[in-house]
Amino acid sequence: MLRKPAVAGQFYPADKQEIFDFIKRATVDIQPKSVMGAVLPHAGYVFSGEVAVTTVARIKLTPTVILLGPNHTGMGKPHAIATEGAWQTPLGEVEIDNALARHLIGISRYLIDDPSAHHFEHSIEVQLPILQYFKPNIKFVPIAIAGSAPAAYTEIGQAIARSIRERGSPVVVIASSDMTHYEPHDIAREKDFKVIDSILELDEDEMLRIAREYNVSMCGLGPVACLIRAAKELGANKAELVDYRTSGNVTGDFASVVGYAGIIIRAEELHPVVALAKQAVDTFVKERRVIKAPADMIPEMKEKAGVFVSLHKGHELRGCIGTFSPARSNIAEEIIINAVHSATEDPRFSPVTAWELPDINYSVDILSKPEPVADESELDPKKYGVIVEAGRARGLLLPNLEGVDTAEKQIEISRAKAGISPDEPVKLYRFEVKRYKQA
Repeated sequence: MLRKPAVAGQFYPADKQEIFDFIKRATVDIQPKSVMGAVLPHAGYVFSGEVAVTTVARIKLTPTVILLGPNHTGMGKPHAIATEGAWQTPLGEVEIDNALARHLIGISRYLIDDPSAHHFEHSIEVQLPILQYFKPNIKFVPIAIAGSAPAAYTEIGQAIARSIRERGSPVVVIASSDMTHYEPHDIAREKDFKVIDSILELDEDEMLRIAREYNVSMCGLGPVACLIRAAKELGANKAELVDYRTSGNVTGDFASVVGYAGIIIRAEELHPVVALAKQAVDTFVKERRVIKAPADMIPEMKEKAGVFVSLHKGHELRGCIGTFSPARSNIAEEIIINAVHSATEDPRFSPVTAWELPDINYSVDILSKPEPVADESELDPKKYGVIVEAGRARGLLLPNLEGVDTAEKQIEISRAKAGISPDEPVKLYRFEVKRYKQA
């Protein structure tokens, strides 16, 4: 089956040379890099085409891409794939990757083969000529997503990730979406950046929450939520805003605009210290097995020191356990054991589950040897952590924590953690940390 263009001559030129000329003018001279996904706008090229082109120019496109777009027409099933044939554009035909599309249907309980959802939908079509320009023989899998429950987005994202893993070769996942629709420029920009910030943090639940709370009329919330979940399942840990504009930048009318964002999502190599903590937790949660220290450990891991490993999910702490002073043969072993304990034995939280792993961020603090101080005047909550000690009771607080701005507050929290009363005499110690954080 050959799908004919539905919006050529409307959203983008119907003439091949005009498309080439437009993309050449908009293309930036930059080295493309491997990415796991991207967010691209889908308005007419005159409004959002430059944002889309400058974003795609930064992507090392894979032979096949998955294109997720919102369903503006209301036709067809709410989560619809087209599995057969090709789509025609002025630049030629783009073949559907039938094997990948069929595999997705086989592993997702939401996705259904329904080409009718795509007959007149523009959100995916407008991306194809840009992708063809940069990779002429590209194949794709089109998925139209109507408004749905977050659980559906999660399942579809997980199915996409699984299908790519089982395929054994990378596939870039692209979500097509415009941002706020038809509001004054300043309001649109303010709303859009609240959403963009959550996308850059790879937090699809927060994105959906913000969109509800601030009534953000972003048409591709579902596709972007699916993309974020898929990218995280595949190991993405970094998102970058390439460009943001509104229609007002083109028309000069800022009274009622539509926002357009170009975003890329990729995997940034973790520092070996953070990577070891992540590997320890992933392995234990999935396999109930404690990994061994790496044979080729970096110099920092060969030393001895106290280590704290903190787990965060979004902005919330998800576990933090550590050792005040060395308890094992080297720092690598401290990281492994404390990472596992943070995920499974912090009494404040239930154990981390396998489905949470893509959302967990890691921070590892390697402690210097504590030194005694006479009083709080020798403390600095941004530079030093603190230990309070009364008999056998000891409480520790790491330095440079959000909301802890005074030495008094440090001591108060440390007392509470150790069960030491506010008026009980204590010995004070300070220490510094070398902090390794997941970006």
